[in-house]
Amino acid sequence: MGKPIVAIIGKPNVGKSTFFNYIVGSRISIVEDTPGVTRDRVYAETNWRGRNFTVVDTAGIEPEKDDIIISQMREQAKIAVEIADVIIFLTDIKQGVTAADQEIALMLKKSKKPVVLVCNKADNMSRDKNEIYEFYNLGIGEPYPISAANVLGIGDVLDAIYENFPQKQDDEDEDNRIRVAVIGKPNVGKSSLINKILGENRTIVSSIAGTTRDAIDTEYENKYGKYTLIDTAGIRRKSKVTESIEKFSIMRTLLAIERADVCLMMIDALDGVSEQDAKIAGEAHEAGKGIIIVINKWDEYEKETGTLEKYKKEVYNKLSYLSYAPIIFISAKTGQRVDKLFTMINNVAEQNSMRISTSVLNQVINEAIALVQPPTDKGRRLKILYATQVSTKPPTFVVFVNNKELFHFSYERYLVNQIRKEFGLEGTPIRMIAREKSDKEFNG
Repeated sequence: MGKPIVAIIGKPNVGKSTFFNYIVGSRISIVEDTPGVTRDRVYAETNWRGRNFTVVDTAGIEPEKDDIIISQMREQAKIAVEIADVIIFLTDIKQGVTAADQEIALMLKKSKKPVVLVCNKADNMSRDKNEIYEFYNLGIGEPYPISAANVLGIGDVLDAIYENFPQKQDDEDEDNRIRVAVIGKPNVGKSSLINKILGENRTIVSSIAGTTRDAIDTEYENKYGKYTLIDTAGIRRKSKVTESIEKFSIMRTLLAIERADVCLMMIDALDGVSEQDAKIAGEAHEAGKGIIIVINKWDEYEKETGTLEKYKKEVYNKLSYLSYAPIIFISAKTGQRVDKLFTMINNVAEQNSMRISTSVLNQVINEAIALVQPPTDKGRRLKILYATQVSTKPPTFVVFVNNKELFHFSYERYLVNQIRKEFGLEGTPIRMIAREKSDKEFNG
């Protein structure tokens, strides 16, 4: 059993995201006075009284409507209830008990899960305390008045949550999962891929561009290992980004890349590599993340002899800086080759974390120098004194040289390629930093 899961449930615009952001300590969920802004489940980890737990922010539950998005939002909230150990039922003290609140209360009673009833927007405790008694009629238990905006009463709520946690397991705090961000432009099939992996509609799938606005974390285990899958909002061209909500989504995608160990860069096989694909892939590359290029909708692509290799060549031509990244051709719709992703993810994560001993590294560097002499400029020759690895994720090497100006990009690339030839390092960028050090300093 992993960390306890706490789901925040309620109708739209009662302050769920504001409450969520405060207790996790960062602005993860979008906060905007537009009903239905938080569409999917948003996950984050936090701590109270020494206990780590996962908080899930959900879309607001609205009365039954024909609207496909609203209907799916309801389903996502229901799934959050199913997976939760404790539920926070958030209401609006100023609105009083509404028909929607009564409907939600009924759903939560049926779940048989521990529920903490919270009445938000009690900005003046002494003035609003009389309004709280109405909420006892929901039959959920004692209501807790709070003001998420003014940070009032939240500690009492967290204490109530804590008291309802299941007994702590020995492996609860282990964090050995590989964090995998699924990135790409809108409607390339990111959510479809995750849903295929999970075997359930864990994230909303629709043909409406921009459906997945939040980055969604889902813990997943299979025979290959333990993973956290991060579904992200597609990054649009900046010229098309007009809403502030959309801008927050872009920022959140970039933050998702930062949190990931491995990025699955999804490309629509029918569209090929676009300028926007190159931009997104570049963000993952610059962040030093492990990268796998995933060509989706391969089942719909018209093929002939040699098509796959030709397509690979075109991808690498357009994404030349990702020549180290493996390519896999899949169909998120049919599940074609989806299972093979995990072997690749494990390998790339391992390569991204590889550490090479200084002695072995310098042996490889010296052999490379013997094959191709360092460049000269105006009678001055570059001397490489020694190299050492200073960090992983990505593998980062410091090369001590006599003159940084002589350490041209072309020779750096040559050394990187030699390191790859010797150690593999498939799927991960390599960083190389030149530092000046005189022969006297080196020998002395």
